[in-house]
Formats: sequence, structure tokens, C-alpha cells
Amino acid sequence: MSEENVGKGWLEKLPKIFSKEPKSREELELMLEEAQAQNLIEMDSLSMLKGVLDVEKSRVRDVMIPKVQVSFIDEQNCLADILDYMLKTSHSRYPVFSESDEIVGVLLAKDVLKAMATKELSTLDDLKKLYRQPEIVSESKRLNVLLKDFKKSHNHMALVVDEYGEFAGLVTIEDVLEQIVGEIEDEHDATDETIQKHVSGAVLVDAISSIAEFNRYFETSLEDEKIETIGGLVLNNLGRIPEQDEQFEFAGFSFKVFKADLRKVDEFLVTVPKKRSAKIKVADEKNS
Repeated sequence: MSEENVGKGWLEKLPKIFSKEPKSREELELMLEEAQAQNLIEMDSLSMLKGVLDVEKSRVRDVMIPKVQVSFIDEQNCLADILDYMLKTSHSRYPVFSESDEIVGVLLAKDVLKAMATKELSTLDDLKKLYRQPEIVSESKRLNVLLKDFKKSHNHMALVVDEYGEFAGLVTIEDVLEQIVGEIEDEHDATDETIQKHVSGAVLVDAISSIAEFNRYFETSLEDEKIETIGGLVLNNLGRIPEQDEQFEFAGFSFKVFKADLRKVDEFLVTVPKKRSAKIKVADEKNS
């Protein structure tokens, strides 16, 4: 089918969809839903059109990555540690913070890679030359305005501040577009590592991590004949699905729900106590 025919088809459908002018957002959505019910537009198209309407009313705080989940560069670290951290986290952009916790710039992985390839990166001073000016936005900014700003500035990421001017998180162009087209997975959304160090100092543990993996990493000996994953073990012990950001003690560790929805838990932040027995049995905890 030619582009001309596709465009003509849409033009023919539009009068049927908007036979009368909607007087409110609710009426507009009902008309779009009716159009989908009559097969005038696809379900995916309806979803995206609703996403466009949501972008107009949503704000940065609704989609931003909160501060606790942000991977950032600490200027106090040595160059080798910074490069190692970038390699492990594999992001394209990193906010950079000074010793006084002030935002001093944004570091792009491609700039670092180019500098390394041309042998222009051997000291922290060389690294500082690569910092780019950060785009700062308020968490109350509307997403449709932010999208226009991204398009104008050619930036793909902005750092978010709260009403007091404190760093609150970051937002990317992908976060905004996902409001329209749904979740966009890239090659870094999935990783073979289900247990890894988090920038907070705790350990990020996927709920699907096997009990054997957890035991190897933390040198414990948790056991359950019927359950294979650490998430299943924790939920079985609690007797319910914990909520987002909920904290609790389990098997001598401090657990915090890092990512969850109403149906499941995806990730935990696990804090290792300073003094802990290397061998902990679930049965021991239940009987205590």
C-alpha cells in the first residue's frame, strides 16, 4: 500500500471519528474508544493517542527516575574506579557530583570512549574536560513542554530538582516517549547479573535470583525444598506481597523493596549487617 493511499484512508476516517466536536477531554477519549470499537483505528493507535493526552497533563515527577535509583559519578573517586563503574553499569549518560554533593556536569560514555581511543584520557583533569553542561528541570514541569525542550536542545536527559532546588532524580527522553508508546526495552534493561552492588552501598537482588545464587554471593545457606528463588522464599516467609519501598528483616539481612507492583516484586535492596553468621537457615529463623 502506498503512502498516498494510507494518508487518504486516514482522511476518510477522520470525519467518521469526529462527526461532532468534543467539548471535553472525557468526550474526546470516548469518541476515540468508539472509533476503535468500530475498527476505524487500531488498539495500539488508541493507546498511543491516549498516551499523547496523558503527556499533556503529566509532570516530570510522574516519570522521573528517583535519586536513589540514579547511577552517578563521584568526583572523589579515582579515574580507574570511575571507568570501572561506567563499564559495569553501562549507561550512556551520568550526572557528576562534587565532594560537596553539587551537580558539576554530565558525562557521556561516548565522549569517554573517544578520549580513551585517542589517548587523551589519563587523569581526572582530562575527565573533567569532558563534562557537559547539565540541563536542569523542575519536577513540576509538564512532559509535553519537556519534550519540546529536548527537541530544541538535542539533549536526551535532564536532571530534576525539587521545590527547594535539591537534586531529586533524572528524566530521559525515553521516559517521556514511553508514556506514549509504552515501555521501551533496550539492551541494558536485561542483564545476566541478578545480584550486583548498588550505588547506595547496598546490594541489588532480583527477585528471580535463585536461592543458590543468593547463598553463593552472601555466603549463606538458605534452604527450601519447594522454592527455588529468593523472591519466592521472602514472600513465603512474609505471607504476602510487600509494597514498594517497604523495609523488613529476613534471614539476618535488611530488605527494602526496590521495584514492585501490585502483583509482584521485581527487585530488593539488601543490606548486609556488619556482624552476621555466615550460615543462616530459614528454619532457624522461623523457629526463633
